[in-house]
Amino acid sequence: MIYSFNNSGFRDPETGVYNQTYFMEVFHREWFRHLRDKQNLSLLYIHPLIHENSATPHLREFYSAKIQQSLLRATDMLARMNQHVFAVGLFNTDEEGTKRVIERINEQLAQFSQDYRNQHGDALESKMVACICTPTKDLKPETLFITADELLHHPEKQADNARHHECILSTLTSDRTH
Repeated sequence: MIYSFNNSGFRDPETGVYNQTYFMEVFHREWFRHLRDKQNLSLLYIHPLIHENSATPHLREFYSAKIQQSLLRATDMLARMNQHVFAVGLFNTDEEGTKRVIERINEQLAQFSQDYRNQHGDALESKMVACICTPTKDLKPETLFITADELLHHPEKQADNARHHECILSTLTSDRTH
């Protein structure tokens, strides 16, 4: 990927997707629009369980490209939150729409994992969490991010967070989706 200074303020230089700062700014703006319009939105956290090495130097870039191919609407937004997690913002969506996006992402990542296994002999796994929310004046946008992060790293906490958000857990391995 050729680095462009035109995108340096809002793109992750390694993957080319939006960076955390830009994603949070847009998500925050969308949160208040959805609050006003009484619309649902979803936040997906995707954690690829990959270890880049010299044989696959652009693995995260290829991985994020597969996720991006799953997002069909212009308003769907992919960002790299940190070294290990990608986030997807789905705006003006419901549970069924979110599940369709999850299915498309799982299909793309399963194919990516299979191709990687064929080339390198090792499969790639991913963990995904989706939280669907109708913003209210009582909730702050940060709670959705905290919930997604906790569920990604501590799935046993799902029941604790169910009162604020509808959350879906998904673990993708090279052979099947749970």
